[in-house]
Amino acid sequence: MKDILKTYFASKNIEYYAVLDYADCKEINPGIMEREDFTPCSVIVYLLPYYTGETVNISRYAASLDYHLGLREIAEGLIEAIRTARPDASAKGYGDHSPIDEVGAALISGLGLVGDNGLIINEKYGSYVFIGDVVTDIPPSELGAITPQKVRRCHSCGACKRACPTGILRGEGKDCLSAITQRKGELTEEEKALMIRYNTAWGCDLCQSVCPYNREPKVTPIEFFRRERISNLTRGILDSMDKAAFLRRAFSWRGRKTVERNLDILENK
Repeated sequence: MKDILKTYFASKNIEYYAVLDYADCKEINPGIMEREDFTPCSVIVYLLPYYTGETVNISRYAASLDYHLGLREIAEGLIEAIRTARPDASAKGYGDHSPIDEVGAALISGLGLVGDNGLIINEKYGSYVFIGDVVTDIPPSELGAITPQKVRRCHSCGACKRACPTGILRGEGKDCLSAITQRKGELTEEEKALMIRYNTAWGCDLCQSVCPYNREPKVTPIEFFRRERISNLTRGILDSMDKAAFLRRAFSWRGRKTVERNLDILENK
């Protein structure tokens, strides 16, 4: 089974992954596994680097197609490879909404260290990574599970805290700028001014941009994130998207009206 994982991840250009005993992970959503028809024994944790270049007015993660689709694509392929080798095995893939603390699992797997902004920082791809996990009922030893490692932290240089536009990383604000751009409804004049000042129609990368670990970001080798890339979102581009195309973008989850509002704020400033 170890070779199955190695071969599959190599075929997808995924360099960083590890296997943990499910018992070594912090379960934060037990109800998810309670709805499944198998008992979790092991967790395969992996990183998907997503950096494809700089953007103008949206977070780098949103330049590509919705990363949830990428996570699903990888997980489904991995589960198929597992079941081909072990037809009796059960497995389920997750990303963002998982039964376990995914950041914590990646950290004790040694896949990176944790920054003062709460993000995992990989040695090669910096903080421009997504975390995926596949939970299985295969005994951890069969998959090559590792012993949990001590969580490592960044050097706390303070760059991310100084750069935070709302001050939330310094304990001064209530919301980060990314959260403001994703809020439905009417924004305050102060919030609109922040979006205009930092030219963001969706998200905020400032704490990542100034991080020393991201000084020379490596472009992802994963093909999914190279598809249909948008670096500068405009009202024209948004209006040209039909419903299906819009729903394939990471910024669609708060609805088209939210994104339209944000673009109107920037384009009518």
